[in-house]
Amino acid sequence: MFDREFEWGALSGFAGDARVGATLGLVYGRRRQGKTLLLQSLCEAAGGLLISGLEQSAAQNLAAVGEAYGRFLGLPAALTVANWPAAVDLLFEVGEGRDGPVPVVVDEFPYLLASAPELPSVIQAALSPRGRARTRSRSRLVLCGSVFSVMGNLLGGSAPLRGRAALDLLVHPFDYRLAAEFWGVTGDWDLAVRLHALVGGTPAYRDFAGGTRPTSTRGLGRWVAGHLLNPASAFFREGRLLLAEEVGIEDSALYLSVLAAMAAGATRRSQIAAALGRKETALAHPLRVLEDTRLITRLPNPLHERRSTYRITEPIIRFHQLVTAPNEARLSRHQGTLVWDEMQATVASNIFGAHLEDLARGWIMFHADEQTVGGSPKSVGAADVACRQHRGHQVDVVATRGERVIAIGEAKWRPVTLADLERLRHIRDVTPNAGGARLLLFTAHTADRHLRAAVAGAGDVQIVDLERLYTGT
Repeated sequence: MFDREFEWGALSGFAGDARVGATLGLVYGRRRQGKTLLLQSLCEAAGGLLISGLEQSAAQNLAAVGEAYGRFLGLPAALTVANWPAAVDLLFEVGEGRDGPVPVVVDEFPYLLASAPELPSVIQAALSPRGRARTRSRSRLVLCGSVFSVMGNLLGGSAPLRGRAALDLLVHPFDYRLAAEFWGVTGDWDLAVRLHALVGGTPAYRDFAGGTRPTSTRGLGRWVAGHLLNPASAFFREGRLLLAEEVGIEDSALYLSVLAAMAAGATRRSQIAAALGRKETALAHPLRVLEDTRLITRLPNPLHERRSTYRITEPIIRFHQLVTAPNEARLSRHQGTLVWDEMQATVASNIFGAHLEDLARGWIMFHADEQTVGGSPKSVGAADVACRQHRGHQVDVVATRGERVIAIGEAKWRPVTLADLERLRHIRDVTPNAGGARLLLFTAHTADRHLRAAVAGAGDVQIVDLERLYTGT
């Protein structure tokens, strides 16, 4: 198992609680993050029971519970389970009469809910303070699923299980530094950032590629054509399937249109609405759904609270919308290499360049030290800065602490120049509360010699290249 020390510690602590009284935990996250592997390992280590929901009728899933329960106890035959209250009672009975706790995992819980929507209420009733489960059992019940629109609502609002869970564990994709290590591209930072911009940090995507990876930036195109743009590959429809899992195939058209507009560079609600030919008010619901399902995120504007922008969080969705979907007919005729070559300008600006901006903001928030940034940032985002001389500036990175701007930065996929530094200095001059703010220039390439000479004598300016982005502070 690679990384996941935090997740394993949280699960071990929950499952290892020796007190009498059944408890409930939730584990969720985007599909293919390794949740099932974690839970299988937990059950193997602690002698637990794992049941997986299937897309089948309630009667069939009840029969599966009886079969799993019988195997777990070594019974000669499966038990007949009449209904879900009886099934839930069995799950909590697993932990009765034991000297220690026992994990009981229900994987793919949303599949069970599809045919048995009463399950959360049944579990709530079983966990009543004076009930048998809470007074006799040491079952540590874990409900696991990948559909945010389902799992995210189990503990929210007036949901039956609100306030009942002792564990609420979200399993994230690997961040860009861990992803480089996982794919084995540490040291080749140019390849690392390109690969992460294309497939992100989902562990199972390495298996999608048959365990292969590009060995150099020069070989990236061949690898992309052979996997991401190959109609026989699991990658090919992944960008569409991630959305369909959350909203359903029938309802995906509007959401796909929103994602396509965002992938093409529309980040404000007004820009997205204009791209779709709709009113801004008509986008409130789809944007909220996409945000709740964590397919997009709202990026704060540290200078104007109400002017936030939106970003796609899953690189494979961005790639699908920009490259795969518009060329699907050609790709079905195995023209992946030709499509990749033709799309290089779009890939450089809307995929690699946009991704570098996201990594720059993340680096400031989570990796840069206070000396680099000029303090500990409380908010990092993108912003528009008013300017009478130039009719405003779009700034990739603005870090604030309270009302004070402590750092302003630009992220360029091309080499940064002295002109970029002069632009940043001008932006600092016209930005309120930005006096003394650090200036940061992020680049995927080497800065030109004139800029390096200027930075060498300026204590308030720093260049952050890819090596520093991946290894430094």
